[in-house]
Amino acid sequence: MQSRSPASRTGRPRSATADAAILAATREALVELGWSKLTLGDVATRAGVAKTTLYRRWAGKNELVVDAVAELFDELELPDRGSLATDIEGVVLQFAAILALPEARSGLMAVVAESTQDDALRERIRASIVDRQKRLVLEGRSRAQQRGELPPETDPQQAARTADLIFDMVAGAVVHRTLVSAEPADEEWVRHFTGVLLLGLAGWTEDTG
Repeated sequence: MQSRSPASRTGRPRSATADAAILAATREALVELGWSKLTLGDVATRAGVAKTTLYRRWAGKNELVVDAVAELFDELELPDRGSLATDIEGVVLQFAAILALPEARSGLMAVVAESTQDDALRERIRASIVDRQKRLVLEGRSRAQQRGELPPETDPQQAARTADLIFDMVAGAVVHRTLVSAEPADEEWVRHFTGVLLLGLAGWTEDTG
């Protein structure tokens, strides 16, 4: 069954307070019950709202969990540690810490699995998590260019493709490390990963500069 788009919902104005309570209750339920036993009825009870309130906002459990997990990733910030390498290390450590949370781990893996048969859900994951977090790559690249660590990019299309590639490499490596291999993304691993990433980026900018 296809998921409904957030834009298709109508009705009374949404309450930010109610939304925050619902998303927090969803994460709490994920930790205590796990994905398979989580229900909208349980979330509504925990959040202190009517079940119909949830259905006015989300088509079902999949979409609700995506938004609950996305809110965790919205807390990511790119620290200013004085260099591109240390900035990357800082944000990757934050990312790994979020993925280590039971609610993020179980929720993300579940909705990704569900999205293999639901194109609308896959698009929601892309819009709510992937596209929103690409801001970190754009911010980091801009800061590095201002420092003179990276050359400016004059071709907007090429710059967008490079940003996508950097995001895919970082997100893919950290998700695989923490969720698939179940290995720690500790400071030593993050430092080595960042070194490899920057070597590749330096070679790429030299080839395309």
